[in-house]
Parts: sequence; C-alpha cells; structure tokens
Amino acid sequence: MTKAIDIATEYTERFTEACIAARVRYQGTSRTHCIDCDEPIPERRRQTLPGVQRCVDCQEMAERR
Repeated sequence: MTKAIDIATEYTERFTEACIAARVRYQGTSRTHCIDCDEPIPERRRQTLPGVQRCVDCQEMAERR
C-alpha cells in the first residue's frame, strides 16, 4: 500500500509542477495609477505583477464581484 501512495504522490507532484510551468503570465506594461480610483500603484507591486492595472484595494473589490 505504501508503494501505491508513493507513486500517487509522485504523480501529483509532477502534475502540479507541469501546471505551474505551463501557466501563462501576462507580461504587459503595468500602470502607474489604478484604472478604478487613480491612486498610485506601488513600484513593488508593479514589478511583482507585470501588467497590473489596479491597486490592491480595487483589485480585491473586482475579484469579489
């Protein structure tokens, strides 16, 4: 039974790694100000998330909708 669990765990790890590697990351230009509230978007956020369009607060509200 332990061998089957090991095989299943290895399969799951490989599948997860493949999904992460295959994901598409947007590489567009980040806005300097939020498209919703026009507040400045911090440089660190713009560098971490290429193509970011909203400040954290507005992004959270957009995701709740």
